[in-house]
Amino acid sequence: MDFRSVVTTLNHLLVIKQPDVFNSSWIVKHAPRCYRFIRQNLRREFGGIDWDRLTYALDRKFQRRWTPAKIKQNPIPYEDRYEVATILKIYRSEMYVLIAPSNEQDRRTRDVIVVSFVRLAQKGNVLARQELMEFIRYIIDDWIERYDFLSRWRGYEEEIQKQVAGCIRRYRYTGSFLNYLFRTLECVGRGIQPMFACKADENKIELVCIGEQTRYFENERAETIDRST
Repeated sequence: MDFRSVVTTLNHLLVIKQPDVFNSSWIVKHAPRCYRFIRQNLRREFGGIDWDRLTYALDRKFQRRWTPAKIKQNPIPYEDRYEVATILKIYRSEMYVLIAPSNEQDRRTRDVIVVSFVRLAQKGNVLARQELMEFIRYIIDDWIERYDFLSRWRGYEEEIQKQVAGCIRRYRYTGSFLNYLFRTLECVGRGIQPMFACKADENKIELVCIGEQTRYFENERAETIDRST
């Protein structure tokens, strides 16, 4: 038995039995041979079974039915450089995919790397969380430049950090964390007023646009013009 046959077997069983949800216990009961292979061969870099790798390979319609073990809401913070270094060492030659994935395989690898750091951050590893936030900030900057409907997030650095932290804390679905984050920013961003700024050095005027109002600042004096009139 190999990984491909495990995925095929589980997809077939899920089609036949159609469980509303399933987890590791369900696999033990209905496919014990598959579970033995998973337990022996699908291991995380920092210990434990890599359920993310398995469920990511299942048919999409079954991915959301997976119910992983509950994660502590308030884990005790700790710093473990070895856990972070282990992931960085494994994917050292592929870290470029975090910034510039060129194909579907690169995007898949990026998802694997990011989810590995997300799981460590959920356990409470402060260093993994810091590393993850740095990676994600580059990715979000690229999204803001590429997608008009996300450009309204420009200038809301603190709120972006809050949304990223919330997604890390809430993430349970074992598909793409970045897709989850992208959709979160898209939905929450609908209620955000666009903000941008520019500065004219010769007359020391700074222009800031917020929603339907334009404000001109000069020598600590402010004048507001309502663009809607």
